[in-house]
Amino acid sequence: MFEGLRSRLSGFVNKFVNKELTEENMKDVSKQLERLLIRDEVAVSVAEEISAGVRKSLVSEEIRRFSSPMERFTIALRSSLEDILTPKDDVPDLLQEIKAAKEMNEPYVILFLGINGTGKTTTLAKMANLMQEKDFSVVFAASDTYRAGSIQQLAKHAEKLNIRVIQHKYGSDPAAVAFDAINHALAKNVDVVLIDTAGRMQTNTNLMNELKKIKKIAEPNFTIFVGDGLAGNDVIKQAQDFDKFIGFDATILTKMDANVKGGAAISVASITKKPILYMGVGQSYSDIEPFVPLDIVENIISIENSN
Repeated sequence: MFEGLRSRLSGFVNKFVNKELTEENMKDVSKQLERLLIRDEVAVSVAEEISAGVRKSLVSEEIRRFSSPMERFTIALRSSLEDILTPKDDVPDLLQEIKAAKEMNEPYVILFLGINGTGKTTTLAKMANLMQEKDFSVVFAASDTYRAGSIQQLAKHAEKLNIRVIQHKYGSDPAAVAFDAINHALAKNVDVVLIDTAGRMQTNTNLMNELKKIKKIAEPNFTIFVGDGLAGNDVIKQAQDFDKFIGFDATILTKMDANVKGGAAISVASITKKPILYMGVGQSYSDIEPFVPLDIVENIISIENSN
């Protein structure tokens, strides 16, 4: 994961490993770091923020005590990336929140947002599997009524996981489907309602109004944006638009088992100021892992000196 970014950072650092990292040459180092990050699909504003953080750290007394430029740069970069990726507020523990709702005999409702092709429905199924492993019961709401194929896809996941799916006919009101799924959960004491939604392009006004209506009717306890880790700057724009028009609480990034550049994760975390909860790392239901910022940072900055 993030092999491209890591190798390019290694090459970047090795260029400066024998230089004295003074304030005079910091501007050049800073600008080159920005360009490297932008090439790896880090948003411009975020690349500037990381670079400024590195530059500030490199000239600080705390960092100067380390003799090696490699060591100094690595520590400075680690600090800057940790600031970006570590949420400022406490990250919610969904499983604990579901447990608390269950104790109050209330279903916990989660709304999933994201465009088609990101793995949103599969991610929803992975989350359902995770909850079943913790002995929580689940019901699906097939609120993507825009495409008949999406209802069928969700129904296949439901069959494999032995989960009830609440669905209406193609073209029906998606908010009504969510409403019926929540009522089903109340009547049958189901612990969790997972709402799948349509994923036409995020600039589609009708879609956004449709999603707003679902959120208003369903009043979800939690809303998750699902983004494609391979989509680069596209996923950043999607996250911004969905947060602006609908609002969400956290992100799940899919396809993180592929050779992602890393910029998407860094930028989505920085720009939305929302935590990344999980990463999709494969096709099976168990292929979902918690997103641990410190682990990601260590993966990125595992720089080796080739000299």
